[in-house]
Amino acid sequence: MSSGAPAGEELRAELERLAREVLPGGRRALERLLPVFARAVGGGGAVYLRSEHGLRREIEAGPGTFPEHIEESPASSLAFDGGILAWSPPRDPSTLTSEATALALAVAAAAREVQLALHIRRQDFEVKTRGVQLEALYDVGLAIASTLDFERLCEEILMRAVSLLDARRGALYLARGEALGLERAFGGDAAPLLELGDSEVQALLEGEPTPNCCALPGAFHLLGVPILLEGEAKGVLVVGDKESRRGVGPFRPEDRRTLELLANQAAIALENVDLHRQALEKERLEREVELASQIQRQILPERAPELAGYELVGWNRPARHIGGDYYDFFRVAGGHETDGRIALVVGDVSGKGVPAALLVATLHSALRLLSEREPLSAAMIERLNRHILEWSSANKFITLFIAELDPASGELEFVNAGHNPALLLRADGSVEQLGATGLPLGLLPAARFGVERSRLACGDLLCLYSDGITEAASPEGEELGTAQLGELLAARSGLALPELVEAIDRAVVDLAAGRAQGDDQTLLLLRRRA
Repeated sequence: MSSGAPAGEELRAELERLAREVLPGGRRALERLLPVFARAVGGGGAVYLRSEHGLRREIEAGPGTFPEHIEESPASSLAFDGGILAWSPPRDPSTLTSEATALALAVAAAAREVQLALHIRRQDFEVKTRGVQLEALYDVGLAIASTLDFERLCEEILMRAVSLLDARRGALYLARGEALGLERAFGGDAAPLLELGDSEVQALLEGEPTPNCCALPGAFHLLGVPILLEGEAKGVLVVGDKESRRGVGPFRPEDRRTLELLANQAAIALENVDLHRQALEKERLEREVELASQIQRQILPERAPELAGYELVGWNRPARHIGGDYYDFFRVAGGHETDGRIALVVGDVSGKGVPAALLVATLHSALRLLSEREPLSAAMIERLNRHILEWSSANKFITLFIAELDPASGELEFVNAGHNPALLLRADGSVEQLGATGLPLGLLPAARFGVERSRLACGDLLCLYSDGITEAASPEGEELGTAQLGELLAARSGLALPELVEAIDRAVVDLAAGRAQGDDQTLLLLRRRA
């Protein structure tokens, strides 16, 4: 033993006294035992406890310089579970006296108790911290689930992630086609786009990011998780540089799990916002369609005018909520309520839905205005054609059958602009077809149209219709056809016109055998009473 070490008797007496005072052990025992051990070895002593950053000095006593951290055990040391006891001046452990060895073992036992106490304290702290985090995560879930505003939701997701993980930096990326676009950033610059196939991005999402990663340039410690919905990446949530009392440091393993839970909640909230946006858009479109349907119903006549000596009825059923078929009957220039000429119109706009309905409205207003100023003529239809060309898109056109009837004489003047031939069922059962006298409206600016004439005798029936009637088909593809429609009219000629419309409708429905209606269907029937 060195000259600085106490005599054996004196040391044994102090050990006995310490044994009575420091039991049951722990930090108080360590603080009392280590100075005695230092004197026993004639120098100084230090206890190092193992932590996540290596061996860290917990306590020292006596002279000598002991660094705060060491990488490995020095030669003059005694290892124990959880740390080491080091001393100076250097001396081989085997040369220590029995008293010094006993003191070393006592110091190690006390240090182990301290290590266990610290570990329990850290575990308790982590459990409490985790509880606080989970409670905060629950609050985060409520916060981000409570908003359906996309901008506010993105702000909430990012700021909650940054605050929950004590991060200095953060960024939220959302899917934009094949790439991920920057939606929000906090604490510094972030890359405008991330490619999921990029090696740096893959390393980030796999928990092995490189410092100064493209997601958060300048950040040393990064943590990133994907925002997954049904296994598909809808975005990426990235945080950087975790704050602590010693500055910034790496994120802990449990931080990744916390961020993943937040990302799961973010995915659901983003999906809810998207579904809400789609629902609003659908509701808006439905309102617009309903408005267009109301306008179209206002365009179609509510009832036929009274014509002495005639029956007149019109009927329409669109394939969708709104359609592209059109029919009308109205007094024309020079006529009056009792005996004036009347116009009969059936038209079919190419396409369906709102665009077709808008073109129907254009046709309706233009035709009414022209008919108020002049009688039916080729020049009038040519002006109508130029108007349709000017106010419709290049791929739109209208087939139109328009006729003017003189009720007194039964004389009928008509123009058939590419429409289905009208059927004129004579009283003797024969059927005549009033075919095309020109091209559909809206195809050529210089199109020419002919005006033809016919006459309704007593008992004759005029049938105007759209191709939704004659092209109605069975499941095998067999169409009703123009000839069969004429036969049906002849076979039911004795029915009142509303009943005849029902008969034609029933024939079309029966032929389809439950198949959905493929096209708009329109009928206009005019009979001169016998």
